[in-house]
Amino acid sequence: MGTTGPTNPRPLKRTKRFERSFEGVLFNSRWLMAPFYLGLVVSLAVLLYKFVLLVYEFIQHAPLAKESDIILGVLSLIDVTLTANLILIVVFSGYENFVSRIDPNDHPDWPAWMTKVDFAGLKQKLLASIVAISAIQVLKAFMHLDGAYDSTKLAWLIGIHLVFVVSTLLLALSDRLSHGGNGSDH
Repeated sequence: MGTTGPTNPRPLKRTKRFERSFEGVLFNSRWLMAPFYLGLVVSLAVLLYKFVLLVYEFIQHAPLAKESDIILGVLSLIDVTLTANLILIVVFSGYENFVSRIDPNDHPDWPAWMTKVDFAGLKQKLLASIVAISAIQVLKAFMHLDGAYDSTKLAWLIGIHLVFVVSTLLLALSDRLSHGGNGSDH
């Protein structure tokens, strides 16, 4: 005759306690990403230093520069600015998506998009920024066509730019198809 009494609940409680502890460690491990974002903020400061040097050089050479040199200088400033924007997008969106929510109510001048960019939107913004940066590099190369230029380098720049453009379009199409054809989420 077997006894059909209650089973011992102690192993279940111990297992559940271990599971909750383990999940707590996993959940809190997201904070390991915070130093990465802080490092990107430091890189933003380095980029600002480079930008200030570029502006100084741009102003210094402007009086004697040709129109094409002025355009190239402006494109260089835009290039650095787009890279800085890219860093900000990664820092804020990454922190918001992977570490902790940011309460925009505590920041009245907070851009509205920063708390609304999901991972798919982050990918789109990143790729759009990369395409813009790549386009500026190609435009700079075209601006140097009047002198001696390397046609192989120009072909590589155009090819890489086209790869970025096609990749961005394919990712956008993939995201649209995975959301049932409804692009209103982005």
